[in-house]
Amino acid sequence: MRAVALDEVPAVPAVAEVDVPRPEAGELLVKVAVSSVNGFDAATAAGYLQGMMEHRFPLVIGKDFAGTVEALGEGAEGFAVGDAVFGVVMKPFLGTGSLAEYVSVSAAYGVARVPDGLDIGDAGALGLAGTAAFDALTVADVSQGGTLLISGATGGVGALAVQLAAARGARVIATARPGTETDFVTGLTDRDVRTVDFTGDLPAQVRALAPEGVDAILHLAGDGAALAGLLKPGGQIASTLGLTKDDVEREDVTVHSVMADTNTRTLSTLAEEAASGTLRVPVTATYPLERAEEAFATFGAGALGKIAVTCS
Repeated sequence: MRAVALDEVPAVPAVAEVDVPRPEAGELLVKVAVSSVNGFDAATAAGYLQGMMEHRFPLVIGKDFAGTVEALGEGAEGFAVGDAVFGVVMKPFLGTGSLAEYVSVSAAYGVARVPDGLDIGDAGALGLAGTAAFDALTVADVSQGGTLLISGATGGVGALAVQLAAARGARVIATARPGTETDFVTGLTDRDVRTVDFTGDLPAQVRALAPEGVDAILHLAGDGAALAGLLKPGGQIASTLGLTKDDVEREDVTVHSVMADTNTRTLSTLAEEAASGTLRVPVTATYPLERAEEAFATFGAGALGKIAVTCS
């Protein structure tokens, strides 16, 4: 099959011919229709995860997937051949990713059905970014009317978080450069979202909108330790970038380090919201598998929203 594979790391992602994976016990073999590019994939190709996770070469990269169940491994339950599914590859090693024509995944975790009304292309870009946004907002726990600063609002996680937070009644302040980025962020939801330019005096801009500080911060980009200074006493910062309490000088704030828990319940909740139209998956560009190298280049240049890759 065709797949985006690495023979070593660091390396530039490129399409190669590799063996079709076989579903092991408890696994599904999924014929992938759409995947997407995530920061995790770029970090893998750059070699940043060496020593952190086992690498099996040729290493097929990719986390998100949406497609059709092709076969079931022994004991796999809950799905049947032909089911439309989506989710996130969650294995303890790197090597059998989803930027490929086929992927094997656990039937018990990281996969859910694609509901009626959800476009398969959107489903293929929803799983990892959507779950990270959902989990970060859950731990940040902004109450109705609370003020939330989203640093990194123009990326895939941030664009979904803006929508989810606004729908929960939060007062959202999002980082975005003036112009195209601001238009993108404010166009994500009908609710009022204020933007601040992170290339300028960010603290002053945030304080102008929230003089007493913000209730919570989603740290998806930027200097998390500096951002924590914008919190009210008792505020919370949820980071997907590994920020810890030791990195923050203040004792009166809580730091949450977030790793996406791609359980079926969360995936299904996100899918239903996307299917109903209350959540828009912010796909801004789509590439065929053969042009995956371009997709990664676009991602690395700071593309808005999500970059999708069609695999079949």
